[in-house]
Amino acid sequence: MSEQLQKGLEGVLVAESSLSDIDGDAGRLVYRGYPIEDLARNASFEEVLYLLWEGKLPTNEELEGFSEQMASEREVEEAVLSTVRELAAAEENPMAALRTAVSMLSAYDPDDSTGEAGDGEIAQRKGRRITAKMPTLVAAYKRIRDGEEPIEPRTDLGHAENFLYMLNGEVPEQTLADIFDMALVVHTDHGINASTFAAMVTASTLSDLHSSVTSAIGALKGNLHGGANQNVMRTLLEIDESDLTAVEWAREALDSGERIPGFGHRVYSVKDPRAKILGAKSKALGKAADEYKWYSYSRAIEEFMAKETGIAPNVDFYSASMYYQMGIPIDLYTPIFAMSRVGGWVAHVLEYQADNRLIRPRARYVGPDDQEFVRIDERER
Repeated sequence: MSEQLQKGLEGVLVAESSLSDIDGDAGRLVYRGYPIEDLARNASFEEVLYLLWEGKLPTNEELEGFSEQMASEREVEEAVLSTVRELAAAEENPMAALRTAVSMLSAYDPDDSTGEAGDGEIAQRKGRRITAKMPTLVAAYKRIRDGEEPIEPRTDLGHAENFLYMLNGEVPEQTLADIFDMALVVHTDHGINASTFAAMVTASTLSDLHSSVTSAIGALKGNLHGGANQNVMRTLLEIDESDLTAVEWAREALDSGERIPGFGHRVYSVKDPRAKILGAKSKALGKAADEYKWYSYSRAIEEFMAKETGIAPNVDFYSASMYYQMGIPIDLYTPIFAMSRVGGWVAHVLEYQADNRLIRPRARYVGPDDQEFVRIDERER
């Protein structure tokens, strides 16, 4: 009996999870049963991390203790920052720099990696440290690249607020910090996507958490996964610099066979619920700055695509203009995605290793059979 081939593992169940659920036909996303809309409106990123890692929403006291633990882990060793300096000087891709720096963090983690495999408490402590330090790494890379010194993290600011402070050198307005925090919330987890699966494959070998997160960052770096939002913003800039309207540009792109970034999703057949949330925030930022063009371009393209193709936007489509209006460099969009999604990576590793089985798929062999080996000195040139 031949086994059915599923390219890209599409439709293949590889695990059971209580972390997040997606109804692609209804456009619904939940974290542990809570609709993403409720969490985006009402919960902080720290609350969502607690929910995913501990299995429940925290009380005030639990959240305060958890947030203090996170804040206390933000500093990065000088040796790691020295490497970040070298990578910035070499103009390394920011995601590649983050991948290298996160891997290097393991050398300075107080928990010995040799005793971690299958120990959820050790893995969660490491996950907390990695999650706390990633914003410090991303902000440091950006500032060093710009010829500025990194800014030390503050423990009196929330996770989102502290990142924007380290990035720009000043405490952000509360509205801006809240919008960025909400963006982190909606990106935290999304089922077993490519980067999460990469983390799980590594974890299934009973490797350490730094290795799992490093694997996930490598997967997220690709344009078909985390890199898509950068392409969306470059598209909007191209439209702005052209003599075409957004609809004219989109029509020309489709007629020439180009794929418009930010549209379509392997899971959703309708509009991504995260795109609805971020689209509203992109509009609000445009209103606050009295500059509607980025949102207007995006809406015009969305309406055109709905009419012409029936394809709806995904989370990347509106996160791009939202980050741009916040003054964040385009090539940092994917590292910011990683800063959020690491919460989901850690949660899935913890969950999978609790009932671990080595992930070892098979391939159908389609190569030649019955080859006769010829010694090298007898082979024809």
